[in-house]
Amino acid sequence: MEKTGTTRTRNRRGEGGRLREEIIQAAIDLLDETGDERNLTLRSIARQAGIAAPSIYKHFPDQPAIMLAVVQSAFVELNAALRAADAGDDPRVRLESVCHAYLKFAQTHPQRYRTMFGGLWVPTLGEGTSVTADDLGALGVESFEILTGSLVDCAAAGKSASQDPATDAVALWLGLHGLAHQRAVTAAFPWPADIEQRIVASLAHLS
Repeated sequence: MEKTGTTRTRNRRGEGGRLREEIIQAAIDLLDETGDERNLTLRSIARQAGIAAPSIYKHFPDQPAIMLAVVQSAFVELNAALRAADAGDDPRVRLESVCHAYLKFAQTHPQRYRTMFGGLWVPTLGEGTSVTADDLGALGVESFEILTGSLVDCAAAGKSASQDPATDAVALWLGLHGLAHQRAVTAAFPWPADIEQRIVASLAHLS
């Protein structure tokens, strides 16, 4: 059941940006509450934000544009977590911390993570949506750059035997994503206690 939004106080002149952020937050809250991107309609988002649906069009041309903003916001949060983890003097510890932060984000925000990576939200490009191929292509770029940079540093320090860190980073991300996904969809499975460490050590060629 959708939560009925409360009537919001109207912004003063010049505060339109605040309403845009409130619309995005309302969509995020609705996604977290319902767990299904299909519930994020313009009407339901407006109700959650406590505004009239037509007010949304002053900030977003269509529903896919709101979903894009939701996913972009989630990546900003993920990137901040990865950057915070990518600290310290030991490249191997940094890489392991980045991988752990990635998996922790997926576990803490399962609905957002699913939407970010292969959920139901896959907009059809072209006529009828304002979302472009460039918009979609930019998603996740910084996250992957952080992961790749950590692996490159490991290889440079002799703590990874990787001969092609850029390609191995793709394999590492696929391993992390697979684990994050299976943890989310598998109700009961006897995961080895060190499965995360095994995946990282193997795919990153840690020595």
